[in-house]
Amino acid sequence: MWALTNIRRLSSFRKSKFKEELENNYIKTNLFQKILLSVGSASVALLDPYRGDMIACLGEVTGELSLKYMREKMLESNEGAEILRDKPRINSQTVCFQTLAEMPDGSLGRVYADFMKENKITADSRLPVQFIKDPDLAYVMQRYREVHDLVHASLFMKTTMLGEVTVKWVEGIQTKLPMCIGGGIWGAARLKPKHRQLYLKLYLPWAIRTGNNAKFMQGIYYEKRWEQNIVDFHKEMNIVRLTER
Repeated sequence: MWALTNIRRLSSFRKSKFKEELENNYIKTNLFQKILLSVGSASVALLDPYRGDMIACLGEVTGELSLKYMREKMLESNEGAEILRDKPRINSQTVCFQTLAEMPDGSLGRVYADFMKENKITADSRLPVQFIKDPDLAYVMQRYREVHDLVHASLFMKTTMLGEVTVKWVEGIQTKLPMCIGGGIWGAARLKPKHRQLYLKLYLPWAIRTGNNAKFMQGIYYEKRWEQNIVDFHKEMNIVRLTER
């Protein structure tokens, strides 16, 4: 009973903290302003696909219907519903990467920690939501951003343009976010000839199969699976690892 009470208190604290953060960061916009933001952010993102701020803005102002769809998909499973209830965050304050780095080889936590270290990525790099008023939808978007690196790591996709485009297709198929679908299309156009051949022959077909066949990756409570072996994780999530053969 004591443990259950403390879990509920922690969940309530997370919700109130996220709501406070959302209110502090929220920027009210009307339809005309949303259109301007959509066009502007899309234009800049096309010219520079590494402008994370523009990609984040585009995702927020164009993704309302997709975020509602994602929320419903999460509610279809106990694990996804638990995430929406607890509203966990993934950053350096909530995740001890040193502990993950010391976990056994092949565990999900170790795979994630190694990926972050090898690519020099910090879990604090994801921008807060600014243009979504509904707290539930805002959280869904924040969660999407914070598990993006986990999706990369668990799919063994590098942070190269080829890897990013491939992950965007998996995410686009599963989430329906226009930002992801657009990223998959326009990112592919930037691939060099050698990578374009690999993309068309192996990576795109694999991304389509994975997006359609794998369990909804936004509805996975990764934080409760750090010790799970990645092979077992793939089997449970119906993910077949890509090999360039």
